[in-house]
Amino acid sequence: MAARTARPSIYISVDIEADGPIPGPYSMISFGAAVAGRQDGAAYTAADPEQQTFYRELRPISDRYDPEALAVSGLDRDRLLREGTDPGAAMAAFRGWVRKVAEAAGAQPVMCGYPASFDWTFLYWYLMQFGGDSPFGHSGCLDMKTLYAAKAQVPLRAAVKGRMPAELRSRRRHTHHALDDAIEQAELMSNLMLWQGPAQAGTGTGTGAGVGVGVGAAGDAR
Repeated sequence: MAARTARPSIYISVDIEADGPIPGPYSMISFGAAVAGRQDGAAYTAADPEQQTFYRELRPISDRYDPEALAVSGLDRDRLLREGTDPGAAMAAFRGWVRKVAEAAGAQPVMCGYPASFDWTFLYWYLMQFGGDSPFGHSGCLDMKTLYAAKAQVPLRAAVKGRMPAELRSRRRHTHHALDDAIEQAELMSNLMLWQGPAQAGTGTGTGAGVGVGVGAAGDAR
């Protein structure tokens, strides 16, 4: 059989804020998304992460919440109960946005996160719970921590932003506002995709289509 040609991928950085550790008993209270870039074969083209973005604040779905988790985002839960977007409406709008940017890029959408394990758990659960459909399929996610660990040849537990070479880290601050953090992590994603690994650290070189983006101040130590 002839080998199936792989379609290009468009990477969408997603960050979520939640009021507890798992979806269902607890709520996703906001999420942001930013297009990081497009990969076609070995070539990766970085996007301006501020150009194509999505953000919603959501109405909580249960009475349970962890005050410490809620405090991370700085969002007012009482206000969200009054003014937050209905989760079904938010996920429908997000599906439409993802499919629109993917169609424009001629590529399959892939969610990327740092770490993807937490953000994907909430995002996929909400997509399936409120509408029963995910534009990423059931496994279309990429974890930036794993990507860095593999390229840097370090254990996963050592794959933290504070230990990454300066040229990989975004110049943007990690604010725990979901859209800010999605944009910051989109920049990190592109830098990682264009990075050749520790042998090239500090040289400023990279291969593949596109230009590396933002370098500078350290992010948080996750």
